[in-house]
Amino acid sequence: MRNTNLQLLLGVCLLLAGCSSTKQVDMEQFPNIVIENEQVQMTLYPPDPDEGLYRATRFDWSGVIGSVRYKGHEYFGYWKDTHDPTFHEDLAGPVEGFIEPGLGYEEAEAGDPFIRIGVGILKKGNEKSYDWMGTYPILDHGKWTVEQGEDWISFRHEINSDFGYGYVYTKTVRLKEDGFLIEHALQNTGEKPIETDQFNHNFFMIDGEQSGPAFQVSFPYKISTDSDLKGLVAIEDKSINFLKKVEEGENVFVELRGYGDAVEDHEVTVVNQKTGAGVTFTVDKPVYRMAFWTCKTTLCPENFIWLSVKPGEEERWVSEYTLFVE
Repeated sequence: MRNTNLQLLLGVCLLLAGCSSTKQVDMEQFPNIVIENEQVQMTLYPPDPDEGLYRATRFDWSGVIGSVRYKGHEYFGYWKDTHDPTFHEDLAGPVEGFIEPGLGYEEAEAGDPFIRIGVGILKKGNEKSYDWMGTYPILDHGKWTVEQGEDWISFRHEINSDFGYGYVYTKTVRLKEDGFLIEHALQNTGEKPIETDQFNHNFFMIDGEQSGPAFQVSFPYKISTDSDLKGLVAIEDKSINFLKKVEEGENVFVELRGYGDAVEDHEVTVVNQKTGAGVTFTVDKPVYRMAFWTCKTTLCPENFIWLSVKPGEEERWVSEYTLFVE
């Protein structure tokens, strides 16, 4: 496993912009799909290179979730008051991606292709290092296949290249009575191994509540950090608590420690103590890295795993979200 440059992660809090509570973006203008059961209703924005909600190159295009409603409560939403489909952060909900630059990026010269999983084959620029905020030219979108039922939807992405990398990546979002599952499968169809992290940004917006003392974020282990908490949050044993409301222009990014190798450590609970609505999410793999970022409109426990997939092999993992109302 390679160690990601800490400054790359810190940039998440320093350079993200646009936190606002005005919510003036019309999300209905973008292609969307609704799945539902008797308890849960979810709106997703499928991959679409021409008209999709998200057409940038930082995040995985599949499984972008704009809304989840359960027992009269909303758990996600659009956290900015502006929208540019080609801007790196302009999307919503549990969105996944990879901090690692991409398959083939490090050996590529300027103008050469490299791959972002869940995006496509991109063209490398003249930059000295990978620009995670930049949107690279997409040379090949690959093949997207979307299938759905009443309470599930599946995204399949196939990429083949002439520089040794290839994959079939499948993500299925499946509703349950009190939440949903995100089932992943990454099959390596290329000649070179796939070594990368994978993370979920988790843009929670529970009942539209402004980030502040109404919220608590808890973990199954005692957490610690060396990050500057900026007087906005406090770490108390196994939880992150807010000291004040986060106002316009304020944000904080926290790298967390304390987790071990047990899969059980990969469990996080976020609760809006004012409305009683909360969510617990788990992943059936050990934590590779855990971070937390918040601004006025959203709070984001960011959980990472590590993937190592040899040619001809497949890696599977499942994220589970359980919703509750206290």
